[in-house]
Amino acid sequence: MTEEQAKADLIEAARKRFAGPVSFLLSAPELKFLPAPDVPEVAVAGRSNVGKSSLLNAITGRNGLARASVTPGRTQELNVFEVGEPTLFRIIDMPGYGFAEAPKDVVRQWKHLVFDYLRGRTVLRRVLVLIDCRHGIKPVDREIMSMLDKAAVSFQVVLTKGDKIKPTELAKVHEAVSAAARIHPAAYPDVIATSAEKGEGIPELRAAVLAAATGQ
Repeated sequence: MTEEQAKADLIEAARKRFAGPVSFLLSAPELKFLPAPDVPEVAVAGRSNVGKSSLLNAITGRNGLARASVTPGRTQELNVFEVGEPTLFRIIDMPGYGFAEAPKDVVRQWKHLVFDYLRGRTVLRRVLVLIDCRHGIKPVDREIMSMLDKAAVSFQVVLTKGDKIKPTELAKVHEAVSAAARIHPAAYPDVIATSAEKGEGIPELRAAVLAAATGQ
């Protein structure tokens, strides 16, 4: 089988998997409220307003599965979604970072929750770090990438809102972000550019999630 055929097969397998049962399970303000670590998990992280909810809805093909917080930076819980029935793996929606509107104690609580999860969740296979292609990597993104390096957790950078800039600009951002990610030992080499609105890059991202969760 050629590499292209294997990629096409994985994309189709991911499409079928996400066309099946996907459901919201719970929101966990602390690790003790998470379900038992009995299936693989893929987590999603990103700055407030990066388009995380839209991307999760696009991946799962369900418009209302993930809902954006009314006030960015206020949702300080781990939202858990289950894929498959029985559950094959879980997607963990991590609280947005950036904190333009968040008090210092909320920021501190977020850091404790997230780092405890990253360091202590044995079933965590990969973290998707979402970057708004219009803004590129910000210092707070570098901080989360360093946190992932420290926790020895594999992560993959995903560009969001790719339809909001010209293709030539997107190519430049993709190149710059790829170069920045390569300096992090925990970074997965491929950066995926997406548009939740147009569906661009979504099949490839679904395939990446399935591959990370199931080891394909």
